[in-house]
Amino acid sequence: MVVRGRTPEAAPVDDVALGTLEGVLGYHVARAAVVTVGLFERHVGERFGLRKVEFSILMLLAANAALSPKRLGQVLLLSPPNLTLLLDRLQERSLLRRERNPLDGRSQNVVLTDVGRTLAAEAAAAACTMEAELSARLSFAEHAMLIELLRKATGR
Repeated sequence: MVVRGRTPEAAPVDDVALGTLEGVLGYHVARAAVVTVGLFERHVGERFGLRKVEFSILMLLAANAALSPKRLGQVLLLSPPNLTLLLDRLQERSLLRRERNPLDGRSQNVVLTDVGRTLAAEAAAAACTMEAELSARLSFAEHAMLIELLRKATGR
């Protein structure tokens, strides 16, 4: 049984033949996702009331000051309707606001509020402890290589 925010204990797989799954990238990515999502929930999600994608939006805005909704959607691979719902939810929490693009008054940019910047900084600090826990399983070179390989797998 999986309790929200907790990953099930990893069952030993050494005694189970994976067959075709041994070479299926999606299987290994999904298995890694179970671990990483559990760590995210424990370190960030539960503490700050953020979903993974909401955390990503805050981190992108913290790193870029302002982004258009279109650009956010492209980076996060989100459809405009889904992004709008997420932005509305974060705006209701006073974490971000939409404002006119000073270079093109017909478009909008999304920016963090002071409350959003504070939460983003606190969530980023919590994410560092999450990453440290996850990275303890990998060498520095393995960590860098894994990120590079996942970027390639996603076409980035």
